[in-house]
Amino acid sequence: MSTPSAAQTSKSGTMVAPKTAPTKASPTKAAAKMHRRSRSGCFTCRLRRKKCDEGRSQCKACKHLGLKCEYKRPMWWSNNEQRKQQKENIKNIIKRTKLTEKTAQIGTSCAETPPGLSHSLPTSATYSEVTARTRAPSIDSQHSPSYDFNQPLSHDYYDYHPHIASPPYDTNAHYQPFQSTPYEVDIKTERQMFVNDIPTRRDSTISTFSTYQPPPPQPTLPSFPEDDWINEDIYNTGDMFSGEEGLDLDFFDFSHGNPQASQQALIQVDDCDRPLLDHFIDNVLRLIFPILEVNQHGSARSEVILPALESNRCYLHCCLSVSAIHLKSTRGLQGEQIDNDILRHRCATITELCGALNNDSNHLQILEATLGMIFFQCSVGRPSDALPDVPWHAHFEAATSLVRKLELPHAMIHDNNAQMHPPFNMTLASWIDILGATMLGRSPQFADTYREKNQSGSTSGLCELMGCEDSMMYLISEIACLDALKSANGINDMQLCQLIGSLGKSLDTTEVPPESLTWPYSSTGAIRPRQLSRNMTAIFRVAARIYLCSLVPHASKEDPTMQTLIERFVSILLLIPHGPDGFDRSIVWPLLIAGSQSTSRSIFRQALASRMASLGEHAEFGSFGRMVRLLQEVWCQSDEADRAGSGQNVHWRDVMQQKGWDFLLI
Repeated sequence: MSTPSAAQTSKSGTMVAPKTAPTKASPTKAAAKMHRRSRSGCFTCRLRRKKCDEGRSQCKACKHLGLKCEYKRPMWWSNNEQRKQQKENIKNIIKRTKLTEKTAQIGTSCAETPPGLSHSLPTSATYSEVTARTRAPSIDSQHSPSYDFNQPLSHDYYDYHPHIASPPYDTNAHYQPFQSTPYEVDIKTERQMFVNDIPTRRDSTISTFSTYQPPPPQPTLPSFPEDDWINEDIYNTGDMFSGEEGLDLDFFDFSHGNPQASQQALIQVDDCDRPLLDHFIDNVLRLIFPILEVNQHGSARSEVILPALESNRCYLHCCLSVSAIHLKSTRGLQGEQIDNDILRHRCATITELCGALNNDSNHLQILEATLGMIFFQCSVGRPSDALPDVPWHAHFEAATSLVRKLELPHAMIHDNNAQMHPPFNMTLASWIDILGATMLGRSPQFADTYREKNQSGSTSGLCELMGCEDSMMYLISEIACLDALKSANGINDMQLCQLIGSLGKSLDTTEVPPESLTWPYSSTGAIRPRQLSRNMTAIFRVAARIYLCSLVPHASKEDPTMQTLIERFVSILLLIPHGPDGFDRSIVWPLLIAGSQSTSRSIFRQALASRMASLGEHAEFGSFGRMVRLLQEVWCQSDEADRAGSGQNVHWRDVMQQKGWDFLLI
């Protein structure tokens, strides 16, 4: 259906020689190229699972077949039923196009005028601009679907492939006449449709007659039942490394359009800031969304961060500030220059935000930059950083206002029935909202939305973005609400225990069989995203139970139930990959909750020390480093209270307040 490539494989499995000398390519590299998938092709080619040349405003495949070429996400893309209907429509259009081409071939064979020998293409004046030109290869051309690959083969093959040894009869003068250069003859046919004697449609087609002959098979390839065998074997079998079902590569509704081939070249920065931008892209970007990178390889870079860097100046300043913080902490840079870079871009970010807020415009870009200022800080910096900054929860108040102004909670609830893709910014805001509420001892801002989503059993994209299943995060939101109610003395002990028991039963319904929790890497060494998600959800589930048990009146970390939960937590922790390329930095909140209830004799402290050693210097940075610093202070005070015999429980939020720490440990 699309324009034939230089070398084709027929249904019978024979190889057709190209007209120009082919370049050698190893089978390994060729297979690797087949496995790469472009994410910036038109949605029509992506639906057909065909390669798109990404031409604007129409790609060659769509123009050739008379299809509508859509680069902006169409409405039918988000609905499975509409996708199937669209695919049937495309098939019907292709059938009509093929029928037109065959009719044109018959018409050209009866033409009274001899064909011209010109190889030039018809001009735009030859046919209408509305209807795309079609090209119908003749049955005599090796590019035709009707070509007979079993016909006698010409000796021209050896003239075009000098690297292949010729048979002995090459020296025989009898075969020399066959070495003439092949040629093609193009026949152009025009046809016009009339309705009530009024011309309505005008088509122009070109058929090609060729004297070129295909080569003999060298060697014979295995036959395949379908021309789409590559698509069937690679794209329809899911995860070829782990054997799991394929993931939805277009799960989120990103706020930007399709990414360009080279986004960095379009990012405008001053020369003095270019090193910061390069450092951010090369070293910081991969730290921000590790789970999203596993689920949708490259989407964090191509569909979230790089498009925002290009179009959102406020977001750009935020990222440059984060890059300077990472440089300072990882390379030990000291002095006024690096501090000035941090503060300069931090102030520029806030200035841009205030200006946009005053103008009451660009709400989506403001939200994007505000969430970046909150979340990106979790990946960089040391606990001892003392440069002035706005607390994360102050930024989140502005983000909450923008989320409501954009009606994103309503959009998420609407997704329950429409099965549309969740807005990416709302998913990120929900993650910060739920776990951030536990940092402050407050109820999540959008707790009602999560409750409704939980009752309907619909997704918010939290699992695909951060690794923990949505239902578990909804229950953590309910526990945070109960924690806030208890802190405000808005409930008596009996009611509190009843609600704790009810939430405990809800957690029971999310349990999975122990045998379903296994090591997330396959035998080939490839990560299995779904297995990783199951393991991480199990970690969050045990942490949620520990959090819930800590709300019981007069609860103590010495309780056997609490210690059993800690031991269970450590056993599941062994199934989370560790080290610089592991996922310890994605489970900071569960580590905090479990660690705050561990005793000096607990195996948790040994397990955490082991994972810190695996991380090396990375254990000192970002939220993980701040979590470790907080736990060390909690353990110091708690162990001292135990030695004094007071039996007093030291809460990690109280320690943060004593030290003046405003950490967001997610």
